[in-house]
Amino acid sequence: MTVVLIGPPASGKSRIGKRIARVLGTAFVDTDSRVAAAHGPIPDIFASQGEPHFRSLERAEVVAALATDAVVAFGGGAVLDPDTQRDLAEHDVVLFTVDPSAVASRLTNGKRPLVPDVESWIRVWERRRDLYQRLADVTFDTTSRPTDEIALQVADWVRGRTVAPLPAPSETPSPRTATNPEERP
Repeated sequence: MTVVLIGPPASGKSRIGKRIARVLGTAFVDTDSRVAAAHGPIPDIFASQGEPHFRSLERAEVVAALATDAVVAFGGGAVLDPDTQRDLAEHDVVLFTVDPSAVASRLTNGKRPLVPDVESWIRVWERRRDLYQRLADVTFDTTSRPTDEIALQVADWVRGRTVAPLPAPSETPSPRTATNPEERP
């Protein structure tokens, strides 16, 4: 079982993903962390070799991560690659969203070269929102709910996927997996 977490930068994919993996008793893989471990800090890669080079390194880590049984947290832009988009059709995909009002405090570490501030984050989110939603099976908002609560709800959703693909009341099903006509947007 591979569960993929997608969403904008600072939506909590890594933080919550670790907890989901613990609850499910499986491994956790963060593609950005793997790129950084093998090639150095992401802002340095962007500065010295550019975004296209980073995206090629990222794609290699995505391919490796999708071959594992794990909870996999993608970097915010990993879904931009058409091959990655096709690969996601074979996996359970969870979208994490967050309100811009909660993002400022999450951007203070300087590790996100494309979103150094809330204004740039909003521009990135607006450009990618439709893509994220199209690729996701379900969406969870991470704005203000406790991390452990979100992790438990995602884990319950994942477990339910192997039994019956019915969403819990707090979930927002995506058009990709909605089976009941009333669930379709």
